[in-house]
Amino acid sequence: MRALLLAAGLGTRLRPITDKIPKCLVPICGKPLLGYWLDLLLPNGIDRILINTHYLPGAVHSYIASSPWKDSIELVHEHELLGTGGAVLRNRNFFRNESFLVTHADNLTRFDTLNFLKAHACRPSGVEITMMTFDTDIPKTCGIVEQDEHGIVTAFHEKSASPPGNRANAAVYIFEPPVLDFLAGIGREVIDLSLEVLPHYVALRGIQTYHNTDYHRDIGSLESLDCAEREFNI
Repeated sequence: MRALLLAAGLGTRLRPITDKIPKCLVPICGKPLLGYWLDLLLPNGIDRILINTHYLPGAVHSYIASSPWKDSIELVHEHELLGTGGAVLRNRNFFRNESFLVTHADNLTRFDTLNFLKAHACRPSGVEITMMTFDTDIPKTCGIVEQDEHGIVTAFHEKSASPPGNRANAAVYIFEPPVLDFLAGIGREVIDLSLEVLPHYVALRGIQTYHNTDYHRDIGSLESLDCAEREFNI
């Protein structure tokens, strides 16, 4: 399976750290976020990774050039930000009309990659997306998921002031190729997965969940970065 690591964001909430380095290279316990993702995915069922860049792309290119995984990685630059869904659509040929993984490279996580892939392979009929979830300590900053007894998503609340629980979207997905056709049908280059794609598939009961019970944290603020430094064990 191939994967797209979304790494084009500006990381404004992590300033001044991100004044000089892109968010995907922010270190935790001395290791850049992107490095954790490469070490997690490439030995475990993911055979090739595409990374999109925008802000400070030279730093990302330099990091990949020195990576032991460099021969399994491609880079693509976005001169104008396309949004999460737009980045997926722009690079649809990379996925070869097969199942593919998409994730935000600026989150810190740890999970059984092969088990995640297996869960998607065993998905119920009609499911086109497997969404990783986690239990968050700050629900109002996340997309909160409601699901039925079979793990099918029945409702999704993106950054609600009063969310109905703490089971959150980890923004790690496995998509089936028909999702690309839906993206193309939107008719725009700039598309947001959370706001435009997930609600469509929730209505179709086309998303199942895979719950991460190991570790996941959105490194979206200096406070969350401090928490990750204290919590995460290499």
